[in-house]
Amino acid sequence: MKRFFAWLMLCLMLCGCAAEPPAAVPADSTGLTVHYLDVGQADCILLQCDGANMLIDGGNVEDSDLVVAYLLDQNVSYLDYVVNTHAHEDHVGGLPGVLAVFETGNVWCPVKEYSSKCFGDFLYYADQQNLDLVCPEPGSTYDLGGAAVTVLGPVRDDYDTNNSSIVLRVDYGQTSFLFTGDAETQAEADILDAGYDVSATVLKVGHHGSETSTGYRWLRAVAPAYAVIQVGTGNSYGHPHESTMSRLRDAEAEVYHTDLQGHIVCRSDGQTVTFTTQKQTAETNPTAEPQQFIGNVNSRKFHLPTCSGLPQEKNQVVFESYAAAEEAGYAPCSRCLP
Repeated sequence: MKRFFAWLMLCLMLCGCAAEPPAAVPADSTGLTVHYLDVGQADCILLQCDGANMLIDGGNVEDSDLVVAYLLDQNVSYLDYVVNTHAHEDHVGGLPGVLAVFETGNVWCPVKEYSSKCFGDFLYYADQQNLDLVCPEPGSTYDLGGAAVTVLGPVRDDYDTNNSSIVLRVDYGQTSFLFTGDAETQAEADILDAGYDVSATVLKVGHHGSETSTGYRWLRAVAPAYAVIQVGTGNSYGHPHESTMSRLRDAEAEVYHTDLQGHIVCRSDGQTVTFTTQKQTAETNPTAEPQQFIGNVNSRKFHLPTCSGLPQEKNQVVFESYAAAEEAGYAPCSRCLP
């Protein structure tokens, strides 16, 4: 049956009824290659290492043909892991089509029930391959060819859907990659409090660059040299948010985004990483006004300017950077999680 679906997809592409295989650079036969697919306001990432393949999320339902075509174009015939970071459509929507075509070894997901048609389809096609949905334990490690995949989250089972995202760190030689789904600052803080090593060469920015993810504390621990944002052109959410871009500038991370650069491919030889983008664009994170923070002289806490717990003006002190607030002995607010 799976071969039939693969044959059908190829026939559809040849007759022009499905998306043409997108122009992308194929993976090397050695090393780790990470493909950040341009699926608009959604996530889809393919990792390939020494013949092993992991797919993290599958975009929206309408992206299914594109994702399948891309995988076929990369000579994927078997997926060792399919990871649905969380149950929202922009992450799970394209995965039923993937499971209908590609034989798969393992399916990871933080939940086994969610009220949506696309999640029901995801369950159906996993069941067709006799695959159970598994939420791997934080701290567990798995092999992906010569790369090591470490599960960092979710560390609790009472999160909302975004914070329930499976968070993974992938190490290959001296390089590392962090994949965060839509985890927000609460989940980030919990992972840090649990003591996990989150440092990474390349960070997949959480929640499409939302201001509620990728907090300063997280970025200081990750210390990424590069950051990738998967986001749709002109999306209605205002992603990536300027406050997030400001934090990435402060972290001195080189930023790539799919809305401007299309498919983004990162290769690691174990020592260094190199990027290839489908489209060349201008500066993706231009200089802007730095983020200010508001300190409370009584509590010795500092806040984002938008925090609902700001002190009265007479008790405020303004810091021009996160580092300046810390150097003055102030601690971050537990409500706004700057």
